[in-house]
Amino acid sequence: MDEIECVVIGGGVVGLAMARALALAGHEVLLLEAGACIGSGISSRNSEVIHAGLYYPAGSLKAELCVRGRTLLYAYCEEHGVPYRRCGKLLVATAPEQLPKLDALQACAQANGVHDLLRLSAAEARVIEPALSCVAALHSPSTGIVDSHQLMLALQGDAEAAGAVCAFRAPVEALEIGADGRFLVTVGGSDDGEAAGGYTLSAARMVNCAGLQANALAREMRGISAQAMARRVPSLYLARGNYFSLSGRSPFQHLIYPMPDEAGLGVHLTLDLGGQAKFGPDVEWVDTIAYDVDPRRADGFYASIRSYWPALPDGALQPAYSGIRPKLVGPGQAAADFMVQGEREHGVPGLLNFFGIESPGLTAALALAEYALAKL
Repeated sequence: MDEIECVVIGGGVVGLAMARALALAGHEVLLLEAGACIGSGISSRNSEVIHAGLYYPAGSLKAELCVRGRTLLYAYCEEHGVPYRRCGKLLVATAPEQLPKLDALQACAQANGVHDLLRLSAAEARVIEPALSCVAALHSPSTGIVDSHQLMLALQGDAEAAGAVCAFRAPVEALEIGADGRFLVTVGGSDDGEAAGGYTLSAARMVNCAGLQANALAREMRGISAQAMARRVPSLYLARGNYFSLSGRSPFQHLIYPMPDEAGLGVHLTLDLGGQAKFGPDVEWVDTIAYDVDPRRADGFYASIRSYWPALPDGALQPAYSGIRPKLVGPGQAAADFMVQGEREHGVPGLLNFFGIESPGLTAALALAEYALAKL
């Protein structure tokens, strides 16, 4: 049986950042990814926004790691030539009754260490975005966009240059904590038969960054120590977010965000690095992982978007893509924080579980790896 020091499960942006951090710290690392390439799940199905840290409760991991991660991410993109743009965003109140919520978000951002927000009147907002309709706005100049795939390629390159090995078409079929405390990882083959399956390896440390599968992997782990840990694995709720693209040229130069709702940040306008506009995500609670976008959901998009862009033409929205957010709470409940479980939380030495890594996970990826490395 092959033995290795550290196994990282999951080749999304957090798994790659974690593999990189471990390898740069001198550890022997094997990253296992079930898919044929990096980041084909949550990491490639989002808005690609670099968040400033406006929304999250002060003292939460999301707040701390978003603000820290944003600084690390901009520096990393500069150093590694990863395409990005610090385009800024406008967070808008579209009715007078939303003004107290805008005030609360400004105070929350201040508590999180975000000190560059600028309050704008409706007239001031229209000076920089003439197509915008609002009663007031917050301008966040440190919000940006990034090419998430190029970011993940850079992280993979760093990890491999430091000695990490990335294995693809390598789904984890079983996990067990042996009597000696080492982790036994059984890896299967891919559905297309291009990878040999059925081998087991032994690891001294294991990092579970499996995204939508992370909860199930932790819960199904075998071994005496795993029985107690399984009781600490949170439930998983799937929230699909659908995106629609705008046909034609965008009238906006900034990202435009409405007031957040209970399950997300609302149907917002984001731009890619080519200037193409897209809208989303909405929130669709689902029971299974599927990524088809129902064109009929556009009806709700038009209503939401026209609250801040009344001139949106009929027929201008086209189905684009969707992503699944790994929620730790269900409909109607307050948003949960990131959950990074180490030995202190679950009692198993050498094991890290990442649960509920949704937005701002992309922004926070480097900070999450930094935080988790210290915890491990």
